[in-house]
Amino acid sequence: MSASTAASGHSPIPEAGPLSLCAREPHVPADRLVAEMVPPPRFGSVRFDTYVPDPNQPSQTEAVGVLSTFAAGLGGAHASGSGKRRARSASSEGRWRETGGRRWFGRAKQAAPAGPRGVYLDGGYGVGKTHLLASLWHATPAEPALKAFGTFVELTNLVGALGFQQTVRTLSGHRLLCIDEFELDDPGDTVLVSTLLGKLVEAGVALAATSNTLPGKLGEGRFAAADFLREIQGLSAHFKALRIDGEDYRHRGLPEAPAPYSDEEVTKAAYATAGASLDDFPHLLDHLARVHPSRYGALTDGLRAVCLTDVTPVPDQSTALRLVVLADRLYDREVPVLASGVPFDRLFGEDMLNGGYRKKYFRAISRLTALARDAKGLVNA
Repeated sequence: MSASTAASGHSPIPEAGPLSLCAREPHVPADRLVAEMVPPPRFGSVRFDTYVPDPNQPSQTEAVGVLSTFAAGLGGAHASGSGKRRARSASSEGRWRETGGRRWFGRAKQAAPAGPRGVYLDGGYGVGKTHLLASLWHATPAEPALKAFGTFVELTNLVGALGFQQTVRTLSGHRLLCIDEFELDDPGDTVLVSTLLGKLVEAGVALAATSNTLPGKLGEGRFAAADFLREIQGLSAHFKALRIDGEDYRHRGLPEAPAPYSDEEVTKAAYATAGASLDDFPHLLDHLARVHPSRYGALTDGLRAVCLTDVTPVPDQSTALRLVVLADRLYDREVPVLASGVPFDRLFGEDMLNGGYRKKYFRAISRLTALARDAKGLVNA
C-alpha cells in the first residue's frame, strides 16, 4: 500500500483494473457440464430446516413435509445401476433411431411405474422453490454422483453437448434428477424433454422440478400446443404438483432497490473492487450473442462483482432470453450487479412482459434487483 493510500484511509485500487466479460470466450468441456450438475453456491448449504415458511402461507410448511417424505423414500437400492437396465437403455437407442422417437416414447410411458414418479413445485417468484429443490437434493440419501441438479436450460445444454443417447446413459444411473425453472419454450424442447424424462422414469430415476406454471399448462401461450398435446400430458403424468403460495422473499420487508448510479460511480467502483468486471451494457449484449448460453456460468468464473454502464431496454426477444440466462447464473453465484442507466424493472418492454416468456422476464427482474441491492455497498467501499 502506498503512503498516500495509507494516509487517506481508502482501500487500494487494484493496479490491473477491472476485468471484462466481453473479453472472455470460455470453453466448457462436456465433463464440466456433468460435474456442475449440483446445487449452485447460493444453495450449496441450504436444508429443509433453514427454509423459513411464511406463517401466513400454510402451503409452504406443507411442501417441506411432502418433500422430506419424498427424500426419505429415495433411500432404497437404485435399480438403474444394474447392467440389465443399462443394456435395455442401449437397445432402446436403436429403437429411437428406427422410429424417430414417437413410437419409442410411447413404449417408455407404458413401462413407467404407475403413478407420478416425481414432485413438481409450482408457485410465484421468490417463494423459495429453488431453496426447497436444493434441500431435496441434499436430503436424498445418495452420493452426490448419483444425484443431478440443474436448470432446464442447463439440462438442454447437456443434451446438446453429450447427445441425447449419452445423456440418457449418464443420467439413468442417478437416483434423482432435480430440474429448476422448468419451462418449455419451443416445440423442439417439448419433444426432447418429454422423451428424456420418459426414458429416465423407465430407468427408475426420481424427478423433481420447479416452475411458475402447473405441469399441465406447460407450453401454453408459447406455441401451437395442439400438435404437442400428447407429449405435454405425458410430462404432467410424471409429477405430483405442489402449489406454493407467498410473496417474493427477495423483496419481502426490504427497501426499494437502489436507483441506478452514474457511469462515473460505476466505473470508480469497478476499479476499486478486486475481481470486478466492467462492461458497457449494449456491448455485453452483443457479446452474449457470440457465446453459447451453456458457457455463461464459466463466463462469470472468479468474479466478485459485475459493473455495467449504460443499461438500456433490451431490443429484442432473443437478446432478452440470453440476458435471462446470464441473470440466473449471476444469481446462482451470488455476484452483485452495479449498474448505470435505466432501472432493471425497465429492461423488458411491455410486449415482452405480456408475452409468452413473461415469467422468465419477471424472474430476471426479481433476481437482478436482489443483486443490485447486494451491490449497494460497492459504491462507498
